[in-house]
Amino acid sequence: MSINQRASGAPPVTTPPLRTAWLVLVVVVLADVMDLIDSSVANLAGPAIRADLGAGQVTVQWVLSAYTAAFALGLVTSGRLGDLLGRRRLFLLGMTGFTLASLACGLAPGAVFLIVARTLQGLFGSVMIPQGLALVKVVFPPKHLRRALAPVGPLMGLTMVGGPILAGWLLHLDLFGSQWRSIFLINVPFGLAALALGHRVLPRRGGEDRTARLDLTGVGLLTAASALLIVPLIQGRDLGWPAWTYGMLAGSVVLLALFVASQRRTDHPVITPSLFRKRGFVVGLVVVAGFYASLSAFVLVVNLLLQQGLGWSPLRTGLTLIPWALGTAVAVLLAGAVLAEKLGRASLRLGLSVAVVGLLSLWWTVARLGADVTVWTLAPALLVTGFGSGLVFVPLVDFVIGDATPEEVGTGAGLLNAVQQFAGALGVAALGTVFFARAGSGSVSSYLGAAELVFGIAAALNVVTLLLVGLLPRHAQSAHG
Repeated sequence: MSINQRASGAPPVTTPPLRTAWLVLVVVVLADVMDLIDSSVANLAGPAIRADLGAGQVTVQWVLSAYTAAFALGLVTSGRLGDLLGRRRLFLLGMTGFTLASLACGLAPGAVFLIVARTLQGLFGSVMIPQGLALVKVVFPPKHLRRALAPVGPLMGLTMVGGPILAGWLLHLDLFGSQWRSIFLINVPFGLAALALGHRVLPRRGGEDRTARLDLTGVGLLTAASALLIVPLIQGRDLGWPAWTYGMLAGSVVLLALFVASQRRTDHPVITPSLFRKRGFVVGLVVVAGFYASLSAFVLVVNLLLQQGLGWSPLRTGLTLIPWALGTAVAVLLAGAVLAEKLGRASLRLGLSVAVVGLLSLWWTVARLGADVTVWTLAPALLVTGFGSGLVFVPLVDFVIGDATPEEVGTGAGLLNAVQQFAGALGVAALGTVFFARAGSGSVSSYLGAAELVFGIAAALNVVTLLLVGLLPRHAQSAHG
């Protein structure tokens, strides 16, 4: 039993055979793939959903955003609940609920039903995801942990582009006349497989702190602050940023300050305080925020330019993003196998620098060719951008949660995912507003000009994030562990 376990009251954890540990990773990876793809596929299917269900634009926006809002609201609290109720139990509960909610989405008779089902998807996803990383960290010996964690960061990025590609194919194939419904129904067989395997291999004890209690005041303040932040970020751009959106954002700051004050007085904080004594964790979350704000805006604007500006089909748009996915995949393999461990924070600097070059190349290509751009002329810039992003994913996760203890990793994973979601929503809201303000006339030339502007801003945001990397330790602790 470790010192941390004795101090916290956590029961001893028996490390399973390595073969079983890898099967646990398979279950967790399936959960991550289902969750992360589901958060991105609906955006591409928005027009098809609107046409089929006959819903208005605001209703469709909530069909697309209900998942993100519910997911972000539940993440941090669910990390703490894993200590109270057991990580295996919550993971399987989350997977069961997520699979059933996916089925409900695919069978939804109307827009309101679909919004409710999407909300449940997000809530169950927030229950499931933090437990997965914690369980992986418990079942792997330290010398194998780095190899096990390597896929986690890449999945966060690969699925951002893989989701739209998959959605484009499914919409094009229209399996059994299912139209947009197949993008949700595809989760069902994967969820059932993950549940069957999870019941067999997930450990009964996942490093829980059995002395922990749920601070209801802290949970209430954090949830309310999160809601006041995420709702205007999702709705503000489409509604033209009315006064109430700014009021909600201000209220979020006030409630967040009250939450911080309450955590200093409680014996059972919602967020494990020791995490904030780790420089890699704190600075790493700031880097995550800058990186994902830029990345989410980039993916949004590419889709808007190609589909709305140039009139390309969802399938053609998805195929255009394949070089981005390939560049990311190759870089992820390099970072996971060699670069992240050998270079430490220098691998982040290299990746962000390459991503800046890719974004500027994309800006130059669009500015030079305009409406004459093709899948092939965009491919080099997208490949470089993806390669740079791929170099970032692996070391970024290492720095944030690589040296978290079993008692910290559930909350840490929840915060990592929450920051990713909020940063992505902020990037989409802010740069989406810039994009539509510039593309106001709706002409092809205005869409092209708007895309050029956002690509330049995204590159500048990556430069700022690059400067923040210097505040990280030279190497993540997991690289030595």
